[in-house]
Amino acid sequence: MKGKFKALGLKVTNPIAVGDYVNFEVENEGENFGIIHEIVPRENYVIRRSVHKTAHAHLIAANVDQAILICTLVFPRTSLGFIDRFLVAIESFRIPGVLVFNKQDLLNDDMKDFQTELMELYTSLGYRCLTTTALEESGLGEFNSLLKGKVSLLSGHSGVGKSTLVNAIAPGLDIKTQEVSTFANKGVHTTTFAEMFELEKDTFIIDSPGIKELGLADMEKEEISHYFPEMRDLLNQCRFNNCQHINEPGCAVKDAVSEGRIAMSRFESYLSIMAGDDNRK
Repeated sequence: MKGKFKALGLKVTNPIAVGDYVNFEVENEGENFGIIHEIVPRENYVIRRSVHKTAHAHLIAANVDQAILICTLVFPRTSLGFIDRFLVAIESFRIPGVLVFNKQDLLNDDMKDFQTELMELYTSLGYRCLTTTALEESGLGEFNSLLKGKVSLLSGHSGVGKSTLVNAIAPGLDIKTQEVSTFANKGVHTTTFAEMFELEKDTFIIDSPGIKELGLADMEKEEISHYFPEMRDLLNQCRFNNCQHINEPGCAVKDAVSEGRIAMSRFESYLSIMAGDDNRK
């Protein structure tokens, strides 16, 4: 890349992301080397707070058609706070979200009932949900059709089975996988950087690193409720125009929570994001 991209004053650790379209000039054909001189304006992007530079953000991917979160309720457990934070992040960039609940073979009856309730909740909010069991090749047809003709970002905690799922539908890619650590019941990082793979013509996936924390970058507190669809539906119905739905009287959102029209888990996620709490619990 030309140096000007690194001196634009952008508060990101990486000026270019997987999924970017660029214009470049070949400098050395023998070594397959070129210089990028322009980044085409992005239709959208997904960003997270930088792990190393607190005042900076890190671009995960750009120009994606959908963002897919691979979840597991056990081994490792994906918290509801993490799911909601992911959905808020992609809502802020108008990217459709999909939840894929993997590792069905590890769920007992109670966990299956809980998962059904979760899927009903998120489906009612406009998010597509499906279930898979990568090792038993269950649900792979629906997962495969979900990807066709699109650029899809795959995300989730380490160990939830992103790479195993992709290998199951595209074994030729042979993406590296590793077992979940039984000591900590957490995934071992195998993907260290975002990488795009072509599954077939016009079908691409971006496999992103397992994310320990999806920090919400460049988002003001006043706008966070706008990225919860059920809260957005109540916009301008609170007594005060600047209501933050925490302690204010005459709050339509809190009334909806009390009446069961907004799930308590979602409201707790909202309060956690507003407070800047850790979302991994």
